[in-house]
Amino acid sequence: MTGFARTLLAIAVLAMMQISASCRADVIRVAAQKTGTLAWELAVIRSHGLDRKANLSIEIVDLASPEAGKVALRAGTADVMVSDWPWVSRERTLGAKLQFYPYSSALGAVMVAASSPLKTLGDLKGHKLAVAGGPIDKNWLLLQAALKQDGIDLKSQSSIVYGAPPLLAAKTLDGEMDATLNYWNFCAALEAKGFRRLATMEDVLRKLGTRGRIAMIGYVFDEAWANANKDAVARFIAMTREAKEILAASDDEWTAIAPLTGAPDAATLHAYRDRYREGIPRRPIADEEADARVLYKVLAQVGGRDLVGAATELDPGTFYQAIPGD
Repeated sequence: MTGFARTLLAIAVLAMMQISASCRADVIRVAAQKTGTLAWELAVIRSHGLDRKANLSIEIVDLASPEAGKVALRAGTADVMVSDWPWVSRERTLGAKLQFYPYSSALGAVMVAASSPLKTLGDLKGHKLAVAGGPIDKNWLLLQAALKQDGIDLKSQSSIVYGAPPLLAAKTLDGEMDATLNYWNFCAALEAKGFRRLATMEDVLRKLGTRGRIAMIGYVFDEAWANANKDAVARFIAMTREAKEILAASDDEWTAIAPLTGAPDAATLHAYRDRYREGIPRRPIADEEADARVLYKVLAQVGGRDLVGAATELDPGTFYQAIPGD
């Protein structure tokens, strides 16, 4: 082979390597629980090849709990997880520059039996209320703040029982509790059993000054990683939006992912479907952030340092705003 031919061959090989590198899918490591709602979305992404369409390789980091996702993100073993913006803002004030992008505005509710005599939130006085999470659960703190506007101190005027969401949902179903404040999917399961919503968290948040249905949870990632991978992040967001729209439009998709939801019957699956669809974020990021600022101040007042740390206002960089059109 002549020197000229070897040069041409080297140029051709180099060009092929560059083309291959440019076509190689970007890897995004997503931390998710197998039983969580994010797993539903990821299943749709894979079954429809949305990851390949977006030129992304999604590696799922299996989690045992939401807290494990926070550890994975901090340790650098995951790129994306799902959490809430109050935690992201708190982490930013502590030095961890994380960012948040809306994932779902599906919110919990106060649930009561269909035959319950309770008609308004004020009727909870003197009754037994099961609160999912604990004393500094955000829904609980916001509910207390809203009722204090009406002169009701629910914490002292009701019998409060804290616990894990599934346990409290079961106790409520068995009639051991007069009402429960629980997360949206457990509320949906209770609806399927004939329970009704005494009030939604959306009602509560509007009373506190929000202007729309706010996404409390979202995709969370490191700011430096996002800045270094802006195009990949944009494709990731577009991919997840497409998955959500498929779940919004197709009932057949819910039949396909039914095993992942853990729904014991069709009524529960349909309740999950309807509440999930309600919670698909559709508002501009600026509107989401404006409402988050309002609620953060409330949380700082009622939850204090145990919940939000030293900051009394939402950190300015909490919401990711680099997606065109947002």
